[in-house]
Amino acid sequence: MMKRNHIIFLSLLSLILSLPAYADNEIKDNEFNPVNTGVTTLSIAPDARGSSLGNLGAATDPDMNSQFWNPAKYAFGYSTGGLSLSYTPWLRKIVNDIFLANLAGYWKPGSGDDQAIGASLRYFSLGEVTTGGYTDDGSPTMTINPYEFAIDFSYSRKFSEKFSGGVVVRYILSDLSYNDTSTGESNTAASAFSVDASGYFVTYPMIGRNECQFSWGFDISNIGSKVSYDHGANNAFLPANLRIGTNFMFPLADYNTLSFGLDLNKLLVPTKPRAKDYQMETAEGQAEYQEALDKWESMSSITGIFKSFSDAPGGFKEELQEINVSLGAEYAYNQQFFARLGYNYEHPNKGGRSYFAFGAGFSLNVVQLDASYMLATAQSSPLDQTLRFTLTFDMDGLRDLLGKRRR
Repeated sequence: MMKRNHIIFLSLLSLILSLPAYADNEIKDNEFNPVNTGVTTLSIAPDARGSSLGNLGAATDPDMNSQFWNPAKYAFGYSTGGLSLSYTPWLRKIVNDIFLANLAGYWKPGSGDDQAIGASLRYFSLGEVTTGGYTDDGSPTMTINPYEFAIDFSYSRKFSEKFSGGVVVRYILSDLSYNDTSTGESNTAASAFSVDASGYFVTYPMIGRNECQFSWGFDISNIGSKVSYDHGANNAFLPANLRIGTNFMFPLADYNTLSFGLDLNKLLVPTKPRAKDYQMETAEGQAEYQEALDKWESMSSITGIFKSFSDAPGGFKEELQEINVSLGAEYAYNQQFFARLGYNYEHPNKGGRSYFAFGAGFSLNVVQLDASYMLATAQSSPLDQTLRFTLTFDMDGLRDLLGKRRR
């Protein structure tokens, strides 16, 4: 018979990796109630630019990593296409073998400029995990290397000179499987499919003598099937998410621009019932809790999306606490040098992953290098001092460079 603690550990491993330690918070605040999902690594920003703006990207200028933030922006991309590679050492204050690698890009087919095809591939290594016991000399009897993987494809198109829409189809694999023949314990890999839907609007108002840029966008991501690590006995919701944002950019002087952005995020996942919200000392309270838990476990993902707006135990006040706020600013000089600053706020009752972010970027026509640094507001947070690096290649710049060499 499988040991339940092993199943719980593996099933919640990715959740533990994406959240700081909450022991003190949970003791001090009885209202601590984060939304639980599976494959939580899907919510981790893959690139340096978006993360340095405080997890911002619904309405910022299109770039190679718009696949994660808002794929509808690809239709307004300035280049014919490009490719981006990002790397993030995760929880580097604690371990050195956990990382996120992400490959993303897009291409505008044909001679038109009104549509684009995008794709991304992300791989999250959870390092080496000991699942068995230990020998007399202290060596583990069995170790595994769990990982989470996702590949997706997008199509975006302009519907007017100012608005575009996009869709994404995604395959997800969360491989936390193991099989210990000595104890009979085992766990399976979980897979799922999901879709995204997004929109992007941009206009260029005149303020005084300056032409500015105002944009807004939305992205509904990870709408799909549930995941299970025990052949369907227990199912977890994907981290379906609603992102709404706006961005305003204006010129400071020749070749100098400054932009400010705001994103609001809410998980479209129903809140799991808590035993402490019911009168568990009575048989009636126990029955009500079990009924609520059964409904939550059997709820479909689509039903859960609508339920997520009204099911928090604390009512409307708690629903508002589930909204994460991202603020960011970006300075650009001649589109060659970039300096960025951001702040992300998550309510303490929903996780408390609040942090400041800083970043910079350098572009040389063909290639651009971006880096970001996270500074958590809680010193005990394992997410503190997280670094991200992104290397981007521009297709138009590469084509122009090759053309000059041929001449």
